[in-house]
Amino acid sequence: MIRLRKRLRLGVFLAFGLLLSWLISCTSGGSGNPGQLEFWTMQLKPQFTDYFTTLIADYESEHPEQTVRWVDVPWTAMESKILTAVSAKTAPDVVNLNPKFASQLASRNAWLNLDKQLSEEQKAVYLANIWEASRLESGSFGIPWYLTTQITVYNQDLLAEAGVSDSPQTYAELAQVAKDVKEKTGKYAFFATVVPEDSGEVLESLVKMGVQLVNEDKTAAFDTPEGRQAFQYWVDLYQNELLPPEALTQGHRYGIELYQGGETALLGTGAQFLETIANNAPEVAAVSAVGPQITGETGKKNVAVMNLVIPRDTPTPEKAVNFALFVTNSENQLAFAKAANVLPSTEEAVEAYIQEIEAKTDASALEEAIQIGARQLGDAEVLIPAMDNLNVLQKVIYENLQAAMLGEKTVEEAVADAASEWDQAVSGER
Repeated sequence: MIRLRKRLRLGVFLAFGLLLSWLISCTSGGSGNPGQLEFWTMQLKPQFTDYFTTLIADYESEHPEQTVRWVDVPWTAMESKILTAVSAKTAPDVVNLNPKFASQLASRNAWLNLDKQLSEEQKAVYLANIWEASRLESGSFGIPWYLTTQITVYNQDLLAEAGVSDSPQTYAELAQVAKDVKEKTGKYAFFATVVPEDSGEVLESLVKMGVQLVNEDKTAAFDTPEGRQAFQYWVDLYQNELLPPEALTQGHRYGIELYQGGETALLGTGAQFLETIANNAPEVAAVSAVGPQITGETGKKNVAVMNLVIPRDTPTPEKAVNFALFVTNSENQLAFAKAANVLPSTEEAVEAYIQEIEAKTDASALEEAIQIGARQLGDAEVLIPAMDNLNVLQKVIYENLQAAMLGEKTVEEAVADAASEWDQAVSGER
């Protein structure tokens, strides 16, 4: 993933590092003090301590009857800590999560239904496709905060050596570039992982290729010609040795290491990661350029969302909602986006960010990459919608895709088996 990811993990996403214990007071949720809100974020200290100190001071000056207690939780500890806190009814008032995990608890009615708390006018401030990322049939459970959308970082020297003048923009072009790079340089064009517990990039690629993953009743919808064609795409890359064999055993971080080592020509990541490359591999950074995200015939592009959710048991729901709206208003979102090199999720802030970069005559490579990412937001969406057992869906697809890559199953068998296993999980038979 991305440099914020590396930041957010480092120390141990956006390095990925998620304290097993601290004192949680009271049994009524939140801080237990009606005049104090408790706000949890994911590994944003110490890089953004100044930002949040100022943000909270501004909020408290506008709301003198309120104080905010900010607690920053390591990335790898957040899931276990929030699960424990929600179960014990000692959850904070406002929590920073991603829709993928938050949706698991949303289906158990853990979060406040924001459709009952916010007006349509308040919701319309946010990018419509981003708002939908935190919505189930039962209602909206998250307020969008910061975003990252993938771009393509590419090694100009490696592509030139392979006779390629620019980065591929479609999966069809990617397959041809993979062949050219391997034949001319002996290296791989890119790395993608099908380790079940790791990146969802390959799963998202199916959607970009036109595959519908699930039906309205949540049963498998991918045992189709499109699904088989998408499986075949990845099987062909692997069996033709155009994808590193470690795709079956190593995660996304391995792909980052390969790119920084000059061993691959392409890396799908966020704009933030350019700074990491500059720090870790200056020689590679010097020959790196950026292009748009690779997509399929659908033209769909992915976006990763961080949101703010409000536990249903908070004793002060109106105040919690008010604080979450303050954190995510256009002014504060734009300030945080600049500080963290991410993207905001309100219409106003996105447009302001683009215009600010466009007005510069000496925009840096990072700013140009951010601009590419921001311009993609109009077409971007969370390609894998929030749903129960999403981790199971990825697991059955990846495991069967691996079997096809290894020749243990035909593509037809792998797709059919994955669909059957998912349907069993949905019906509760798994």
